Formats: sequence, C-alpha cells, structure tokens
Amino acid sequence: MPYGLRSIGQVLSVLKADFPDVSISKIRFLESEGLIAPERAPSGYRRYAESDIARLRYILTVQKSHYLPLKVIREHLEAMDRGEDPPRLEPVTGAAAAIEVPLPNAAGAVPQQRGAKRPIRVTRRELLELSGLSEASLAELERHALVSPRRGTVYYGRDALTVAVAARKLAAYGMDARHLRVVKQAAEREVGLIEQAIAPHLRRSQSPQQLAQEVMQLVMHAHAAIMRSTMPQ
Repeated sequence: MPYGLRSIGQVLSVLKADFPDVSISKIRFLESEGLIAPERAPSGYRRYAESDIARLRYILTVQKSHYLPLKVIREHLEAMDRGEDPPRLEPVTGAAAAIEVPLPNAAGAVPQQRGAKRPIRVTRRELLELSGLSEASLAELERHALVSPRRGTVYYGRDALTVAVAARKLAAYGMDARHLRVVKQAAEREVGLIEQAIAPHLRRSQSPQQLAQEVMQLVMHAHAAIMRSTMPQ
C-alpha cells in the first residue's frame, strides 16, 4: 500500500479511541452517501489518506456533538471543499442534554435554560446511524409507541433520538422496549397529574406553554430526586 494511505481496518483503529461506536459499516455508509471518497486500489480495496481521516473525524464529531442530519453535514463539507470555513456550531452535550433538568432556585422557581436547543429533524436511516440501534430494535420501540416520527411527517425529532440512544445503552443492562414501556406509562400518569394541576391557572397565564414547561421541569426534578433517594446506597 502506498506510503501515507491506510486500509479501512486501520482507519477504524485510529478513530475508535475518540468514537467507540464507529464501525466499518458506518464508514461505508458515509461513503455511500457521498460524504467521503477514498481512493480505490485496482483490487477494489479502499485506501484512505490523512485528508479522508480528517474528513471522517469532522463528520463523526458533528454527528456525535450536534446531531446534524447528513444533508447539513454535506453542505458543511461542500463549503470546506470550496476553501470556506464550516459554520460555527454551539456546543451541545449530547443526547443527555435533551433530558437535562435545571435545578429550582431558593424560591422554588425553575430558572430558564440558556437558549433553545436546535430542533433535530432526521430520517429513519439517520436515526439508526446516530443512535446505533438496529432496525429490529427501533421497530420494537415503535411497536410500543416509545419512538415515532413527528406528527404528520416522516422525520424524527430530539425526543425520539434521546429515547433511541438511551434504549441502546440500556440494552447492555438487559432492559428492552418492554421495560421502557413501564417508564412510558409512568410518564403518562405524570403528564395527567401536570395537566390537572395547571388547569385552574391556564386562563390567568400569559404563556400556558411556559407554565406547563415549568411545572413539568419541577415534576421531573422531584422524580429524579425521589429515584436517587430510593435507590439502595
């Protein structure tokens, strides 16, 4: 193999330290989408230059940290190919940020979160790639109504991605869609409780949605605290 070029297996070894979920199928998927174009040897084997690896690092980073759909990543790469700087992206802590709950202050009020999180709009194929779920696992989550596209569309949002990522990680502990169904049922009961609690205040509120969000965050905070205090020490 020419000096400076690597095989796909060697590229995988280089990337694994920073991106543990990367796989050969993932790299080939990105190639099939036209995001990378490694050199091909006469034998047909892919040969990756350092520029290909840098390109892969960029793709995997913005997927991991910002959940950008492939269409947007492609636009970034095209800008970079023209010699332009890619758009500046605000830091995102990952899927867990979608369920992060701010703590109430001394007066019991929940502080407003800094800036709205960027909406996520991904296809089913992108959801599978970003979450690392198998098609069968995603189908099972959908069968239990734990994950679904946004109403009236074929695209999935941030909550669907959060559940998908959590489901993949929980599978390592023997928890599957049936167990998460119990979590969904508990959440539905809590939503009913919140709706009942805020109903008398809706007419007086200038922002019913903000009122519902504040009460929901308080309930989520209490829920997390109760779970922590209930867990064996």
